[in-house]
Amino acid sequence: MYTITDLYDLNHTLAADYLRGFTYPWEALKGIKDFILALGPTLGEDYEEVSEHVWVHKTAKVFPSAWLGAPCIIGPNTEVRHCAFVRGSALVGADCVVGNSCELKNVILFDHVQTPHYNYVGDSILGYYSHMGAGSITSNVRSDKQLVVVHAPEGGIETGIKKFGAMLGDYVECGCNSVLNPGTVVGRHSNIYPTSCVRGVVPENSIYKNTGEIVDKF
Repeated sequence: MYTITDLYDLNHTLAADYLRGFTYPWEALKGIKDFILALGPTLGEDYEEVSEHVWVHKTAKVFPSAWLGAPCIIGPNTEVRHCAFVRGSALVGADCVVGNSCELKNVILFDHVQTPHYNYVGDSILGYYSHMGAGSITSNVRSDKQLVVVHAPEGGIETGIKKFGAMLGDYVECGCNSVLNPGTVVGRHSNIYPTSCVRGVVPENSIYKNTGEIVDKF
């Protein structure tokens, strides 16, 4: 329930070939920067390199107060709104929203992803049509600074990495002010209740209500 093929339809990202090289999505985090640097120059005339290693599709709308750090790619028809802060190593797909006062760092956003209000997304991959409600964030470093473990039903999966936020499958909905703790994996079509503090693996087609309370959607 937490492999790349379990979580994502790779038809909806420029990172499809890159992601196919891995089994688990968090394995891709270390190479996002180098992948973007290699992909950017190949994008063609529909993209403009607006500053060094920053490629923006000609149909995208980037508000004047937004900051685009290198390297990053902003896809077709995407909006990067007022005071958004793209720190770098960010691949943002088509028809996305990076909203007011949001921060992105070392991420892949599939097409139609929305991070519209006061979101922090770091060291994470957000699937097709996933949505983060206002104030929802990924916490990407453990408080004890140890390596992140994915707490799966059959036991902990050692990732070997220190910075790992969340893997959201396609069509995931995160409620307002929810916190996704390091190593969180949320399966496709699942919902996270507002103000939830999420840790571990949430199966697909589920509703995460409170700590330890997960119910089937159907």
